[in-house]
Amino acid sequence: MTSVLFDFSGTLFRIESAESWLRSVLRAAGLTMPERELAGTARALEAAGALPGGAAPVRVPGELAALWRVRDESAELHRAAYTALCRQVPLPAPELYDALYDRHMTPAAWSPYPDARAVLGGLRERGVRVGVVSNIGWDPRPVFRAHGLDAYVDAYTLSYEHGVQKPDARLFTIACEALGADPRRTLMVGDNRWADGGAAALGCAVHFVDHLPAAERPDGLRPVLELLEPVDRTTGADTA
Repeated sequence: MTSVLFDFSGTLFRIESAESWLRSVLRAAGLTMPERELAGTARALEAAGALPGGAAPVRVPGELAALWRVRDESAELHRAAYTALCRQVPLPAPELYDALYDRHMTPAAWSPYPDARAVLGGLRERGVRVGVVSNIGWDPRPVFRAHGLDAYVDAYTLSYEHGVQKPDARLFTIACEALGADPRRTLMVGDNRWADGGAAALGCAVHFVDHLPAAERPDGLRPVLELLEPVDRTTGADTA
């Protein structure tokens, strides 16, 4: 393998909890809710799938189904889909719906997985080119910069910038071309077997990680380095 593609959310970074998300926005707006009500509202937002990067909706309302399917194809569609899901849950002020959406795009809302820096740094040391390919409606580069990981990424391929979303092979083709990579010598790492598994159509190898809170997945990315170790075919031993 000479190149590795990574998904963003649930792979390299984890979004904050729904409760932290709501609490931060209420605090910024100078509003408060009783603790029990806040916790219940956060659970309702999570069930609605209103937090981008968080849990999928338990049920997408029929009137939003068409929008939901194409939500990552533009910034406008992404905002419209997630704020519409958010509006399924009553909040104390109407401006909070857009404020919640805006909050999830800030670096403070994201945490890198504990081993992300070591794995990305290890790839850089090996001369392996790294790309980020994400179904997303906004630019995550500031998140990478704020957490000191941007220097390890050679190219970003974002669905909203190209009007196509995973698992469509076209997005993976664009990602490989951005790296000058041969798909047959490229590894795709992601947490969504349906979306990220689309890279296999190009001949990419695919490795999946679990979409867990960062504290519960301290070393889920480390196998990526092991997958890239050269193997002596006569003995089966690592030659690195």
